[in-house]
Amino acid sequence: MDEDQIEGCVSGYLKQKGFAQNDDQLQLSNTDSSLQPDTLNRAQLERGSARYHDGYGRLRSWAYRSLESYKHELLRVLYPVFIHCFMDLVAKGHLQEAWNFFNTFREDHEMMHSRDLQKLELVLSPAHLVEMEFAHSLRQSKFNIKICRYSYELLLQHLHSMQSSTIIGIINEHVSFQVTAGQPSSISDDPEAVTLSGSIQDAANKINQKEILWGMFEDSVEDHIDKAGPLLSGIEKGEGEGKEGDNDESKKRSIDVGKQGNSVKKVKKEKVSSATGKNAKPEANTISAAPRIKPELPLPTVSTDVELSILEDLRNRVQLSSVALPSVNFYTFVNTHNGLSCSSISHDGSLLVGGFSDSSLKVWDMAKLEQQSTTYFSQGGNDTSQNEHIIGQNSGRRQYTLFQGHSGPVYAATFSEAGDFLLSSSADKTIRLWSTKLNANLVCYKGHNYPIWDVQFSPAGHYFASCSHDRTARIWSMDRIKPLRILAGHLSDVDCVQWHPNCNYIATGSSDKTVRLWDVQSGECVRVFIGHRSMILSLAMSPDGRYMASGDEDGTIMMWDLSSGCCVTPLVSHTSCVWSLAFSCEGSLLASGSADCTVKFWDVTTGIKVPRNEEKSGNTNRLRSLKSLPTKSASVYSLQFSRRNLLFAAGALAKSGC
Repeated sequence: MDEDQIEGCVSGYLKQKGFAQNDDQLQLSNTDSSLQPDTLNRAQLERGSARYHDGYGRLRSWAYRSLESYKHELLRVLYPVFIHCFMDLVAKGHLQEAWNFFNTFREDHEMMHSRDLQKLELVLSPAHLVEMEFAHSLRQSKFNIKICRYSYELLLQHLHSMQSSTIIGIINEHVSFQVTAGQPSSISDDPEAVTLSGSIQDAANKINQKEILWGMFEDSVEDHIDKAGPLLSGIEKGEGEGKEGDNDESKKRSIDVGKQGNSVKKVKKEKVSSATGKNAKPEANTISAAPRIKPELPLPTVSTDVELSILEDLRNRVQLSSVALPSVNFYTFVNTHNGLSCSSISHDGSLLVGGFSDSSLKVWDMAKLEQQSTTYFSQGGNDTSQNEHIIGQNSGRRQYTLFQGHSGPVYAATFSEAGDFLLSSSADKTIRLWSTKLNANLVCYKGHNYPIWDVQFSPAGHYFASCSHDRTARIWSMDRIKPLRILAGHLSDVDCVQWHPNCNYIATGSSDKTVRLWDVQSGECVRVFIGHRSMILSLAMSPDGRYMASGDEDGTIMMWDLSSGCCVTPLVSHTSCVWSLAFSCEGSLLASGSADCTVKFWDVTTGIKVPRNEEKSGNTNRLRSLKSLPTKSASVYSLQFSRRNLLFAAGALAKSGC
């Protein structure tokens, strides 16, 4: 019998016995019981969604009322709790409550996690939590938070007093604390204070176990010079003894003037002759001590003229250190009308190129502008007479070589080692190879499906690498119009690319906040570097190939050890995007250029020797800043050390100032 038949039999029996009132009450109770579950469920749902808002609000109020010395550590807990409260509400179907919660508290995290919040805005249904890679990785991973013991005990006491099972459950499931002894960290925005671990970190750790060979490639020009070092030292020692008086006079003149002029050669000779003595600098032996690795790619032979030119530059190289900083030659673009997209300088500093949003490239030859008293350049034909006078006396003649061929904004440009070729990448999804001798376009390379953000020549030439909005990087050779390798693995745009000095590896920086190192021969990812909080905009390799520096959109620079895949030290000094990074030729200094209109120098040799257990003192920014050089309201677009250790820089003048 079904329920209706049973109910009819019971009702008939009650009527026979004269219990008509009881029958009415039975029907009323059945009606109430059928409505009661829905009413209870609705009330429970309302109370469940409110628990997230109330629990997070109470935790937030307590953290902001804490003592100043502990506040910045306790505030680190809010971001993981915030995003998991939001995603839990979405997963349970409380979409309206989720968006009310998100919009109420999002301002707390806009400064540090704006990119993540923009991605979370796309989560509109529970299905998106599974389909979106970013949201799915957050749900499957844990946040590692660095916190001192006393701050940790304060947090536990507050959670116990809150008695909020919702917040406690989120912290227990999605947050892991790294408790340190001593006082709280003195740096409130330490990049390593909050890191993500889980499926992504586990995969990265597995990849980072692979062996890599970080030395320089053998049979290079520098390798030949190192082998012939004793012979060169002996020859120049004799010359130095014969001109001892001139050397002393040259040193005095160089100190008084403070420039790397004609006296550089004589001072350099004395340094070479005393290379085996007590005054030899340890930084100079860094590259010589690096292991020599056989390149996996067939590399082109270097012509005799290029070898002689490199030899001359190396003989006249100035040794840099923390007490001997380089001279800086800064080129400023004016009247660009916000049209300058990129700039690049040749390795010897003789050529400067600018890529513009009108799809053009303009190349300036420094040899033709040596007699001018200014380094200001102007774009366009609407320049005033004053600007034309600044450019040169021949105001009717164009002071640059114009390259046209792209059909979209030019996002990157780079010179070959000898400066005879120029590569450019554009929003038109193509890469173009130009000849600076013929002033003509030679090849147009097609392969990417979306705009190409960066392109870089290999240190040996002939090969080059590109990266794009299509989440891939590609390896090319000048003699083939199709890519040799496609490097896929990033979860978002690949924004920058950099070759390793031995040409066996390529590093890529992405908007997914990771840096990857790829094996050129196999196309396999051999390192994943996790630690940045925003998109990576610049990369640089140390000359010995052991370390890599990466700069991001927030102004943070991180130094990585390629062998271990670990961060050696973070640098938090710039206040805006780090557009360019460059190591000095011997690797003792790192230069960084930023949109905050400064060029900064960092002492690499002392920074990499500090052990990581020094974190107990709370000092995580261990790389010593040597000097900060402000520009005249010009954002720094590119940096380039010449072989003689002169630093060239270029940028565009901002009307609003920095």
